[in-house]
Amino acid sequence: FFFWMDSLGVLLCTALAIWLLGYIIFRIVAPKQSTRRKMMIASWSAPNEGNVHGVLEIDVTKTLQYIERKREAGDHVTITHIVIKAIALGLQEAPSMNGRIIWGKFFPHKQTDIGVLVNIEGGKDLANAKIENADKKSVVDISRQLYEKAQKLRTGKDKDFKKTTNTLKFIPVFMLKPLVYWVGFLGGSIGLSIPMFGVKKFPFGSCLVTSVGMLGLDRAFVPFPPYARIPLLVMVGAIQDKPVVVDGEVVVRPVLTVTATLDHRFVDGARAALLAKKARDFITDPTPFEEEGMEQKKDK
Repeated sequence: FFFWMDSLGVLLCTALAIWLLGYIIFRIVAPKQSTRRKMMIASWSAPNEGNVHGVLEIDVTKTLQYIERKREAGDHVTITHIVIKAIALGLQEAPSMNGRIIWGKFFPHKQTDIGVLVNIEGGKDLANAKIENADKKSVVDISRQLYEKAQKLRTGKDKDFKKTTNTLKFIPVFMLKPLVYWVGFLGGSIGLSIPMFGVKKFPFGSCLVTSVGMLGLDRAFVPFPPYARIPLLVMVGAIQDKPVVVDGEVVVRPVLTVTATLDHRFVDGARAALLAKKARDFITDPTPFEEEGMEQKKDK
């Protein structure tokens, strides 16, 4: 019996040593992966959730005029900044999307935060910059805050992101999956902040916004990163000249395409339509909303 146990122990140790040696050789020989690629592989398996996809095509004639006025005033406003503000306002019309689900129960967020994906390392990787209370900020404020956060990420001055990416580089993919799950659950669902373990409180807010328009793509639908624990993903597409009907006549106008992926557990068609209408109204012409906001500040 003891001989058999000793033999089994030797066999297991030998097998483990062979596996470890093989893994080390594999890591040396295999092509290097970006942090983003490792996270993608560790995050997803076969889809089994109920996702809803939507598309908005919006005439942005007045929007581009608004952007031009802001840039003349010295503020580098883009269409992405306007979409961020629009989605934040839209979430006020669909509060069931401004929250998270824990153990089958919906819990609302106390504020409306929007996560924004930022290209870093010349487009080789992505990082998240969260805009807090986006519904209460002006488009210019969002523009300035996003620029500051993006610059910190791109220049390596964001200590939390730098520490996280440096750690991820040395973690095997098979270990990333459980790690990503627990980091997402603790931070994205429970709302804990544990800096020493890279856990941030609601790191992506209630929505994640990214853009492919600057890359020349008309539109794209984004899959849910499971660790984000958010109900809504928004993709800002390209602005293209298209024929539209104005006052019964066909004219050519600049049209923006915005696509969304929604988690059906949070929202039905009626609520999603309210969010979409508010977002469309703001993106079509931000000026009236800005003037209304200034009037409200004067009254206070």
